[in-house]
Amino acid sequence: MKKSLLVTFLVFIGIANVFAQETISGVVKNSKGGGVAGANVTIKGTNTHAAADSTGAFKITASKVPFTLRISSVGYRSLEVQVAEVSATPLEISLVDDNILNEVVVTARRRSETAQEVPIPISVVGGAVVEETGAFNVNRVKELVPTVQLYSSNPRNTTLNIRGVGSTFGLTNDGIDPGVGFYVDGVYFARPAATTLDFIDIERIEVLRGPQGTLFGKNTTAGAFNITTRKPSFTPGASFEVSYGNYGYIQAKSAVTGPLGKKFAGRLSFSGTQRDGTIYNVVSEKHINDLNNLGFRAQLLYIPSSTVQITLTGDASRQRPEGYAQVVAGVVQTQRAAYRQFDQIIADLNYQLPSHNPFDRKIDHNTTWRSGNDLGGVALNVEASIGSGTLTSTTAWRYWNWDPSNDRDFTGLPVLTLSQATSKHQQWTQEVRYAGNVTSNLSGVIGAFVIGQDLKTDPYHIEESGAAQWRFSQSTTSEKWKTPGLFDGYGIKTYSRLKTFGAAVFGQLDWAITPTIHVLPGLRYNYDKKEVDFNRQTYGGLQTDDPDLIALKRLVYTDQAFKADVDESNLSGQLTVAYRPNKGINAFVTYSTSYKPVGVNLGGLPTDKGEILTNLARIKPEYVNHVEIGIKTAPTPQSSLNLVFHNTDIRDYQTQVQTAEVGVNRGYLANADKVRVYGIELDGNIRVSSYFSLYGAAAYTIGKYISFPNAPVPLEETGASSSFKDISGGELPGISKWAGSVGGELSTGSKRLLNQAGKFFIAADGYFRSSFSSSPSPSRYLNIDGYSLLNARAGFRATDGLSVFIWSRNLLNKNYFEQLLPAAGNAGHYAAVLGDPATYGITLRYSL
Repeated sequence: MKKSLLVTFLVFIGIANVFAQETISGVVKNSKGGGVAGANVTIKGTNTHAAADSTGAFKITASKVPFTLRISSVGYRSLEVQVAEVSATPLEISLVDDNILNEVVVTARRRSETAQEVPIPISVVGGAVVEETGAFNVNRVKELVPTVQLYSSNPRNTTLNIRGVGSTFGLTNDGIDPGVGFYVDGVYFARPAATTLDFIDIERIEVLRGPQGTLFGKNTTAGAFNITTRKPSFTPGASFEVSYGNYGYIQAKSAVTGPLGKKFAGRLSFSGTQRDGTIYNVVSEKHINDLNNLGFRAQLLYIPSSTVQITLTGDASRQRPEGYAQVVAGVVQTQRAAYRQFDQIIADLNYQLPSHNPFDRKIDHNTTWRSGNDLGGVALNVEASIGSGTLTSTTAWRYWNWDPSNDRDFTGLPVLTLSQATSKHQQWTQEVRYAGNVTSNLSGVIGAFVIGQDLKTDPYHIEESGAAQWRFSQSTTSEKWKTPGLFDGYGIKTYSRLKTFGAAVFGQLDWAITPTIHVLPGLRYNYDKKEVDFNRQTYGGLQTDDPDLIALKRLVYTDQAFKADVDESNLSGQLTVAYRPNKGINAFVTYSTSYKPVGVNLGGLPTDKGEILTNLARIKPEYVNHVEIGIKTAPTPQSSLNLVFHNTDIRDYQTQVQTAEVGVNRGYLANADKVRVYGIELDGNIRVSSYFSLYGAAAYTIGKYISFPNAPVPLEETGASSSFKDISGGELPGISKWAGSVGGELSTGSKRLLNQAGKFFIAADGYFRSSFSSSPSPSRYLNIDGYSLLNARAGFRATDGLSVFIWSRNLLNKNYFEQLLPAAGNAGHYAAVLGDPATYGITLRYSL
């Protein structure tokens, strides 16, 4: 991997040196007409550079035209100038004072505008911030955007939420749609496993908060991640980066771009990450929970005319860690009989946990943890300027292959010896939209979207018990539970296939009633169809005709089969009124409705007195009413300050709940009658000087079950007289009342290192969140304490050429939980997903 990166680098160095040589002269001035001494002038795509003299004058030996000059100097905004021909007249270049806040350009509303102009709560993370903070996946980006929550016990079982809602908390059920859209270059990624992958060559990440159905193809009830990658360029360029750190960490990235003809340009990007494990298996004597990720992206740009642009993109990513193991974090006393308590069970089996302190990071699991995660696809994007707008067509096909192995009893005992939900998923999408001006005071977006998905077991999902299962499942004092081999090898194979089709038309207008008042109505019509064929069959264990033994086996696993064919349509929309009296104030109020389609249970159904609860095979769709009031301000040219209040009421909230039945160890879907989430969010940036900047964000969020009278009991109430409980008024899982992030950077004036112009810098960012529930039914025990994390970095950032910096994540080595999970069967023990310990390292980056 490192060798290939070096070869790429040397090839591009060679290309830069064989161009014909010509001399360009010019002068760099400031806004007052004075010369900018020491300004750095670089030919983009090469390592050729020059420094301006005391009057701002420079000369540089350049490649044959055309080419691009990049001019930079501390205290000024960098500028790129296209040079089409060589002239005897010196170039005059003016730089703008940089002691103002950068205006981040976004495309959330399908047009280029600054983030402060958009009447939507939006957080933007630039590609440079992603790279320098080590936020190479969504789980790390959440530390920069405190309204984002991501919980992952493995890639398939991943929850991506905004403001605490969007997807079910805990273990994933494939039968429902995500409530947070995940888009990369306009392509919707349907599977939550995509959020665990490394970013590849990112330009920026836009996080939109609140329902997004009138601007995006796929309807989303909680928000969207809109990710834009760096595009091919007709100017040759290359970058490569390598990082080394503790725990054997190595990450390599590279990108190469340039012309492939007069009308063609290409870009090839690569990312690879490896790291040793942070948890030690005392039985296998191996460190596990390692990182082993690869990702590739290739883009071909074709510009047949000045009004048409066509981009063909292909990507593939794979993960092969021995990872995502959880450690036993504690034991709860349930309401079951004394002989059914976890401590008594393991005492009877002469077993002890390897440690009672989860932060010893020790396990003794006897089933290999495997998380084979493959995603990829191709996309064709066509943009054509028509009239006063742009017509965009995005066609895409994507795949997801999932090959896991888990130890769901979290111990070294042979209780659940296999838990493998191997799956294959394919999706195709087509979106067509037109965005532009209708009249001088009316603009908008109108589009259509279709998606087809096929998700199937590969060839089946399997769960299998071991010799110790009898003791964990024992629910009577009958001696027949001890029958040798009764449960050893007894399991279930589930064959299922879910085929879905969705279609929508959507649109949003922006009507400028006056220059300062805009009204933005939006409407969406949605159609969704789902077909599911579910067939679960038991196998193995002791073969017997004894009805008592057969009955005991059926208390653990049962045959289940059902088919469902549902289709529904829905109309939703939004209305926003925005008031912008001047460039420094943008106030808005939004009312919107949204909708999540009907769900189907694909993780097995619970039983009641031996009868399968088939009425839970299908759950109701989710209906959302949302209100947003916000104001975006620029108190000074050097700062921004934004405040938002939001309130979301959800009827028939789709939630994933835990059950004591081993045969439903991933939980099952249910509807909570009504939930409410509300809160206040504050974010701001300030550029104190050309050398010092600060940013911060804080969120106060309350999430409550308004009505959920028949929820399953929490872990500690397992064995109570009723299996259900009224948890109305209880907290929604995964939501911290307080969360925030703060960071800043201090840099020097223009300096040189190894004859390269750039800046020395030191930067830090912190993330904090208060305690939160880690159980769908509120529990006294499954609550995670609040924690704070500190990250830091320092080094030299070159304008072009070699940059180097050292970094640390979780600098203070804080021990913390990301998630708590009851073990299958609710025997009383629960496991934790541990946050990473302190990591540190060095990064080298070279760019042309």
